[in-house]
Amino acid sequence: MSRFILFLRSLVFVLLMVVATIIWAPICFLFAPLPYNQRYFLTSFWNRFVIWAAKVVCGIRYQFKGYDNLPDSPVILLSKHQSAWETIFFLYAMPRPLVYVFKKELLYIPFFGWAIALMRMIPIDRSKTRDAFAQVVAHGRKRLAGGQWIIMFPEGTRSYVGKQGKYKAGGARLAIETNTVVVPIAMNAGECWPKNSFIKKPGLITVSIGKPISPEGKTQQALIQEVENWIESEMRVISSPGIYSKSSIPNTLEAASPDSA
Repeated sequence: MSRFILFLRSLVFVLLMVVATIIWAPICFLFAPLPYNQRYFLTSFWNRFVIWAAKVVCGIRYQFKGYDNLPDSPVILLSKHQSAWETIFFLYAMPRPLVYVFKKELLYIPFFGWAIALMRMIPIDRSKTRDAFAQVVAHGRKRLAGGQWIIMFPEGTRSYVGKQGKYKAGGARLAIETNTVVVPIAMNAGECWPKNSFIKKPGLITVSIGKPISPEGKTQQALIQEVENWIESEMRVISSPGIYSKSSIPNTLEAASPDSA
C-alpha cells in the first residue's frame, strides 16, 4: 500500500475521531446524573467507535492472548505502552471499569478532558511526587474497593517499537500498599499506530495478558522486575520478526514514582 493511500486513510480516521469527540463529549455530560456503571458504559461508546473506525478505515485489527488470565477480583494492570491505541482500547475492552492514573493537565483538554473528568480517574500533579503518590494510594484503595480496576503504564510514556522504556516502580508500590495482585500486559500496538506518527498502518495487534502476580513477600523493585521480565520477553514473542534484537539489554529500574496513563 502506497504511503499516499496510508496518509489519506489516516486523515479520514483522524477527522472521524475529532468529529466524534466534539459531538460525544458534550453528550457525556447528560450522563452525569446516572449511576457510575451506566455513566462509564455510555461514555465508553466513544472508545468503541474509535477502535471500530481504526479497523474499518485503517485496517487495524486486534486479538487477545491469555484473556482467561484476568481474575474476578481487584487487579492492578501494568501494561506495555507503545501507542495511543491501548489507552482508548482498554477502557471498554476490560471486564471491569478501569481507572487510569494520569497527569492532571489532560483534564484541561477541551471536550476530551471534560469527558474523562466524569469517569472517576486519578489525576496527579507530577511536580509533587510524594503528594502525588499519596493521592494515588488514597484514591486507589477507594476505587479497588468499589470494584474498579487500576491500570498503569510502568514505562511512564509511550516507547518506540522495538525499544524499551525504563520501568518505574509506582505500580508495584501501589500493589504492595494495597495488597493487590498485578497483571502484566504486553502488546504491539505501536506497529500499527506508532508513537508520534500521523500515519496509521494496517495490521493485527496482539494484546497478551500474563498470569496474575501476587505482591506478597516482594519488594517493589522485585515485583516490577518480574513484571518487566514477563512483558519484555512476551514482546519478543508477539512482535513482528526482527523488531527486537536478541542482544537487547533491559534498562535499570528508576526510583519509585507515580506512573502516568
